[in-house]
Amino acid sequence: MNLFSEIRALVIEALDAMQAAGDLPGGLDFANVAVEPPRDAAHGDMATNAAMVLAKPAGAKPRDIADKLAPRLAADPRIASAEVAGPGFLNLRLAPNVWQGIVTRILSDGERFGRSDMGAGQKVNVEYVSANPTGPLHVGHTRGAVFGDALASLLDYSGHAVTREYYINDGGAQVDVLARSVYLRYLEAHGHEVEFAEGTYPGDYLIEVGQALKDKVGDAYVGKGEEVWLTEVREFATAAMMDLIRADLAQLGVKMDVFFSEKSLYGTGRIEAALDDLSEKGLIYEGVLEPPKGKTPEDWEPREQTLFRSTAHGDDVDRPVKKSDGAWTYFAPDIAYHYDKVTRGFDQLIDVFGADHGGYVKRMKAAVSALSEGRVPLDIKLTQLVKLFKNGEPFKMSKRAGTFITLRDVVDEVGPDVTRFVMLTRKNDAPLDFDFDKVMEQSRENPVFYVQYAHARVCSVLRKAGEAGIDASDAALAQADLSGLTHEAELTLAKKLAEWPRLVEIAARTHEPHRVAFYLYEMAGDFHALWNRGNEEPQLRFLQEGDAATSASKIALARAAAVVISAGLGILGVHPAEEM
Repeated sequence: MNLFSEIRALVIEALDAMQAAGDLPGGLDFANVAVEPPRDAAHGDMATNAAMVLAKPAGAKPRDIADKLAPRLAADPRIASAEVAGPGFLNLRLAPNVWQGIVTRILSDGERFGRSDMGAGQKVNVEYVSANPTGPLHVGHTRGAVFGDALASLLDYSGHAVTREYYINDGGAQVDVLARSVYLRYLEAHGHEVEFAEGTYPGDYLIEVGQALKDKVGDAYVGKGEEVWLTEVREFATAAMMDLIRADLAQLGVKMDVFFSEKSLYGTGRIEAALDDLSEKGLIYEGVLEPPKGKTPEDWEPREQTLFRSTAHGDDVDRPVKKSDGAWTYFAPDIAYHYDKVTRGFDQLIDVFGADHGGYVKRMKAAVSALSEGRVPLDIKLTQLVKLFKNGEPFKMSKRAGTFITLRDVVDEVGPDVTRFVMLTRKNDAPLDFDFDKVMEQSRENPVFYVQYAHARVCSVLRKAGEAGIDASDAALAQADLSGLTHEAELTLAKKLAEWPRLVEIAARTHEPHRVAFYLYEMAGDFHALWNRGNEEPQLRFLQEGDAATSASKIALARAAAVVISAGLGILGVHPAEEM
């Protein structure tokens, strides 16, 4: 139930009637007619731009259209008033029983309230994390993991068929470096003195991997050249790192549907197949790249390479896919991987990358556009950096990791729920400061506490209701007489709850799960304001001593708030608190 959609349908119905009555010309396009919350809540509950967007095509003044539309809307029992404002905006106030009805609907629908069929079962692939399998996940991966997982949940909640996918970057030189680093730990396990050269991975997390390799092969690789052990150690080390990464993700509550190996693209004809597809479309050619912009490097020289004509699909320059020596560029397997996604029949692709991948966006979008002939949109979401603080100082790195702060460092400090919520308190492309002290404060300034406290307060009310002999089940509360919920603070909370289905659709459409966190914080604020008003005005308290019927109506409102909080936290991957 999206109340804004229902009122928009009422507006369209009234516009149709105006056309039938000759007050508007026929054939008008109502696609841009919207019903939204007004910018200033003092102006009403909802506002429509109908008169403003139809004035020009109708050849009429917007105010004249609004003056004729207003009485038609006001005739509906849900509309308490319809007032024309300014040049032709129309502000609507809804009857109290509409807001009371929202509470009843929430209690009847339960966790289904706010779920949408907007996605219509569209198949969406969300690829996120996709860290190199060379060590534990770090704090930057944590933000991408939380964002991607919440976005996947949001899309699922809004009616999409979602696949969560991790691309294992196991085809490049970094896995050879991993193998050499593990080999050093293997020698160390045999009692050898070793030295980690620059560029290797010195973190303590490889000690146990080196020991495990020793346990498996004994001294078979000691003193042997790379030609003997590199391939086997690379496989062994990559598998160990993926086990570590899966465990890190599990600690954060992230579970992938698919792990796709980059290595599976090599030597299997899959890269060639993707480039053949582009070649058949006239998008692959032999050519020489223009010199880089700015100062030309001394070692730059023009050379013929195999190029993808990505400029035909919106890129700034064409991109090399095969070097002059016949080796694939980094871009070639990425094209093949996305070709695989397209051939798997996804209707929409979403990639979640770190901020350092900004230069990759246009070429990747061009590739998917070309491979799918424009059928499959690719949205690339970049997650900005996270700065960690503790005791007012930058948080020190983990010795286990060697050079960076790990996901486990963060989760061990504050737990998965706090980690996830805080990572979503900023839009993905905005930098985020994560202060360990502030995120554990019990204050309004701490969003995760503020939202959790609202849910815990409702649970407290429900427990006390049970002790007072009041049936506080959803089924019973859905039957309560809510006509007494008329106080401004009560209606403000009910109005906020009514926004939930609309918020879900907007957040899903824009791929912005942080909107859910923002909404929950605002709604918790309305709940706490009502709670605090009850301290001063006893008639607003959720439990009215000796009056079970009035108590039931007020408890119904509180329980409706908890249902929506629980649903929102569920999308974010956070467990609602029942007591604090």
